[in-house]
Amino acid sequence: MRLAFLHTILTCCLLCSGFTGRAGTAAPPDTPYHHLFTAGIGAALIGGLYDGFYSYQALKQHGDFGLGAPDQLDGELLVFEGKAYQTQHTGKTFEVDDEARTSFAMVNFFQPDITLRPGRAMSKAELFRYLDSVLTNVNGMYAIHISGAFRFLKTRAFPPVKKGEHTPLANMLPLQQFFTFNDCRGDLVGYRLPVFMDNTNISGYHFHYLSAAKDAGGHIIDLQAEDIRIEIDTLRSYTIYVPPTADYEHFDFKKNREEDIKSVERGGKN
Repeated sequence: MRLAFLHTILTCCLLCSGFTGRAGTAAPPDTPYHHLFTAGIGAALIGGLYDGFYSYQALKQHGDFGLGAPDQLDGELLVFEGKAYQTQHTGKTFEVDDEARTSFAMVNFFQPDITLRPGRAMSKAELFRYLDSVLTNVNGMYAIHISGAFRFLKTRAFPPVKKGEHTPLANMLPLQQFFTFNDCRGDLVGYRLPVFMDNTNISGYHFHYLSAAKDAGGHIIDLQAEDIRIEIDTLRSYTIYVPPTADYEHFDFKKNREEDIKSVERGGKN
């Protein structure tokens, strides 16, 4: 009963206040642009709830751009131009079936209001500082698409877990697989979210990669950008879909998982 009430409150009171259209897309006629939809709770994924519960077909009704985790943690998930891609721990990357399910994902219908061409090479730290200089609202929500050439990219993906296994994600860091790419082209799909969204989502910068050939990807660990274009969609509201499952009804959200979130995001505890 309490879970259903929370679901109703989160879904109804955080709805987008403005609706606009965009030519040339297959989005529904009343698509809420500048609105973030999240299926699941970030802290629950970090804490070990990996069972998929929300289909990609349903997810794509809420966005054509985003990222997340596949069912049973089997790699990394990216949504780009209305298609969902999975990168497994083997490195295999493919478009997923609409009937497959995600255990956690955030998406939006991407409509950029800022476009940047830095015109210089940048490390990951330099890129984030550059973005910070533009995105001066520290409590703002931003969807960010970065495309172009990269001197170097390092990504990772986790192996799948057995159904019902709930080992916290930080404890599985030794099992993650890393991939490196040199002189490559592709797309980074990601977000910068504020601190008040920690636990429901993941605050700070979070990017996943998809190669231009759409045959490689993963969660970004490090990069050296060469010649890139940056598009930014300023988000104004968000909705959270709380899974109606027994695991969520009994999950301990009081536990502080801040350090676990940070270590998972950077790919290590140091």
